[in-house]
Amino acid sequence: MISGGAGLSGRIVENVFLYIAVISVSLLVLITFLMVYFVIRYHWKKHPQPVNIRGSTWLEIIWMVVPTFLVMTMFYYGLTGFQSLRKVPEDAIKIKVVGQQWAWLFEYENGAKSTELKVPVGRPINLLLTSQDVIHSFYMPAFRIKQDAVPGMETHLWFKPNEVGTYDVLCAEYCGLRHAYMLTKVEVLSEEEFKKWYAGKREEFEVAKLGPRGSQIFREKGCKACHSIDGTPLVGPSVKGLFGKKVVVLTDGKERSVVAGETYLRKSILQPNADVVKGFPPIMPAQKLTDKDIEEIIQFLKELK
Repeated sequence: MISGGAGLSGRIVENVFLYIAVISVSLLVLITFLMVYFVIRYHWKKHPQPVNIRGSTWLEIIWMVVPTFLVMTMFYYGLTGFQSLRKVPEDAIKIKVVGQQWAWLFEYENGAKSTELKVPVGRPINLLLTSQDVIHSFYMPAFRIKQDAVPGMETHLWFKPNEVGTYDVLCAEYCGLRHAYMLTKVEVLSEEEFKKWYAGKREEFEVAKLGPRGSQIFREKGCKACHSIDGTPLVGPSVKGLFGKKVVVLTDGKERSVVAGETYLRKSILQPNADVVKGFPPIMPAQKLTDKDIEEIIQFLKELK
């Protein structure tokens, strides 16, 4: 059954599912019973001579009307549920959700950003979704909601959590090599805890604007999904000790050695497949960053000795 924190959206989806499931199972049992009954009742040994059976107009009307009625009730039940899920309450908290290979980023109205979704219990949440690269699908199984995040388009969905707790968030649309690692959490907090966290994030955002924030950008852009900072090779090379190091790359299919200085790092961020590190696949998407953000990331990489 549905979890206690799933709220209205979960109940609507589950009720529709159970309604369709009950009808489907009932029809399966009925049809199976009739098949077995007719096989026994009209076995050829009991009726060696075939008899012409005339049709029944009422029977034909019944087996056309009843299934049509059942299908239309399924459609109506599903449609009204869908309309409820698409009608966002006016007092809903707006949170922008950005999908990118391979991470989620949540942006709040006060300018704060987080790689995990934090929401208050008992308040409707309106998620505005988009993608920086390919199509992703934002999926929260506990709340029975899922919506595509499409490049160049803003989609939305809403939910209202009823219980404090932590729930899974994942991508349900295959989006590349690290698709299975595109995971995060939605943490439902009490109203007081959320206000405290929200205010703290605002202060953190203001401080970050004044000082170094390369580590934060590196995390927000999902770089850690492919590049470790502890020397462990992932789907991409580790960035620990990378700055100033000689790197063997493939440029137009030809090997060459380059020094990982500022020029190389800037080009790798903006044109990641121009010089691909040998031994790693050319799968990194181009990043949309300001010059200031790139400088912050490069400064962060310089410090990873």
